[in-house]
Amino acid sequence: MKTELRGNSNTSISLQNPSLFNNPQSSLSGALQGCLGSLDGACIEKLLLHCASALEHNDGTLAQQVMWVLNNVASLVGDPNQRLTSWFLRALISRASKVCPTAMNFDGSSTIRRRNMSVTELAVYVDLIPWHRFGFCASNSAILKAIEGYSKVHILDFSITHCMQWPTLIDALAIRPEGMFLFEFNVFDHDPSSFASSEIMSQESSHDFHFESLLNHLTPTMLDLRDDEALVINCQNWLRYLSDEEKGNSVQDSSLRDAFLCTVKGFNPCIVVVVDEDSDLSAPSLSSRITTCFNFLWIPFDALETFLLKDSNQRIEYESDIGHKIENIISFEGAQRIERLESGIQLAQRMKNAGFSSVPFCEDTIGEVRSLLEEHASGWGMKREEDHMLVLTWKGHNSVFSTAWVPNGLQD
Repeated sequence: MKTELRGNSNTSISLQNPSLFNNPQSSLSGALQGCLGSLDGACIEKLLLHCASALEHNDGTLAQQVMWVLNNVASLVGDPNQRLTSWFLRALISRASKVCPTAMNFDGSSTIRRRNMSVTELAVYVDLIPWHRFGFCASNSAILKAIEGYSKVHILDFSITHCMQWPTLIDALAIRPEGMFLFEFNVFDHDPSSFASSEIMSQESSHDFHFESLLNHLTPTMLDLRDDEALVINCQNWLRYLSDEEKGNSVQDSSLRDAFLCTVKGFNPCIVVVVDEDSDLSAPSLSSRITTCFNFLWIPFDALETFLLKDSNQRIEYESDIGHKIENIISFEGAQRIERLESGIQLAQRMKNAGFSSVPFCEDTIGEVRSLLEEHASGWGMKREEDHMLVLTWKGHNSVFSTAWVPNGLQD
């Protein structure tokens, strides 16, 4: 997505000191050539990339100059670009403090403290925009179709939404002519981003160690899996937290993400549903991550503005949750960078490499998702892509993908 295509990209922000860009000796003047003393979304992106380059080359002076300009743009109660810039500024300051420690006294989002949303707050957010409900709806419909003919269902739920997906599924099963099902859940429901705290981050391998321990417990015996039950694997906004870095060249040295898929494939599930945000934030290059992150995470900032006032404390709380993800994506590297989102296309290729085949969503599912989106603002839409993927869109831009898979050989 190009920055200039945004709905609010025509908004220009005047600078307090535009003469800074008139100095031909300034590296900053070259970076902002054509911005004419004001900053739109495209110029903000150029600034962010210029700052990233300065940090990668340990140029603390230039980095500070760029961040000074960004500080004049950033505002927690401005338009989506300004609010997003506030969180990028916070992330860049955090990264700069590691690369070239210096006194940086900027205003803005640095005053917001990390506070995880409560279950009640998350429930309100889930109802406010279809970011999560889209995945719930598509996944539940695919699961209902996959478990037809079974009287026992065992669900392994890997998610971060505290089981908010399941009441709707259980209600749908309760009215089926076959009667009630026997349900068993194993819920792996927690927010892996909590591992980004400073206490945990001082132990570089603690995040990967946690998931390695989890994989060791994913065995048929430990999970009490049985042959007469339909096994469902549900992954909602969760796979991104499994490291995608391979440890070596052998099969035994595969990434945690691939190891997880190999493990669940061995359980022979009747369906595996994977839902996540449709963006590639796993690139090793800081500049690539900044470009993708800035253009993708503008979407929820713009969508929230549609429903909540700019000075709404509720909106600031929701955006701060997104902002702390930005901080992890931009500020950290190696095992400390736990936000490793991959696009739907990348996930589809990973699933096929792991021995899974995609399953199409039926027309009833398509209809249910469309009915859901009709309850929300007109900016939300849905489209189909390769590998039977459904994609939630905001003003035409990909937001969230939903996919369904079975092990090779189990297709109807």
